[in-house]
Amino acid sequence: MNYYSLIYKPYLVLSQFSAVEGKQTLSDFFDVPKDVYPVGRLDFDSEGLLILTNDKQLNHRLLDPKFSHEREYWVQVDGAVNEQAIQQLQKSVTINVDGKLYPTKPCKVLLFKNDPIVPERNPPIRFRKEIPSPWIQMILTEGKNRQVRKMTAQVGFPTLRLIRHRIEKLDTGNMQPGEMITLDQNTIYQKLFHGKFN
Repeated sequence: MNYYSLIYKPYLVLSQFSAVEGKQTLSDFFDVPKDVYPVGRLDFDSEGLLILTNDKQLNHRLLDPKFSHEREYWVQVDGAVNEQAIQQLQKSVTINVDGKLYPTKPCKVLLFKNDPIVPERNPPIRFRKEIPSPWIQMILTEGKNRQVRKMTAQVGFPTLRLIRHRIEKLDTGNMQPGEMITLDQNTIYQKLFHGKFN
């Protein structure tokens, strides 16, 4: 029986169910069948949308780089990010991936005019009155290790807070950290693959 759910992974939680001493894992928040795992991962210090499933075909389709799909991140950065940095992020920046230089694929980047409505983080980011901490929206079609953080650091604006808001047409909506929504196969395939799964 295939199982599908969306979760909002909290900050400072590992994207796994197996226990690790001294760190919180998904099993501290979510109760799912034994054969269910997250598709991909979010870093310990990132938060937001994760898909949990035991559908191997879905897992392969979302993790194999030859099938690109949109992932939208809301990123709070350190400093008054400028148009030049945004253009650079959109075009391509070179980051280090597994010891090799890697030019990122073009992506969409926008500066939020008003801060997005997001759950409070515990603990909150460090607040410094004299340094702005604006939010940008980044829509990528690839997912290298710590890619968003490496990209914003490369253009001079380190990431303070990182939320994965959306994968294709699945998003966090009004979910709070630690919340889970169970979906049926038809809904998840429609929203991820527009009903076309070949």
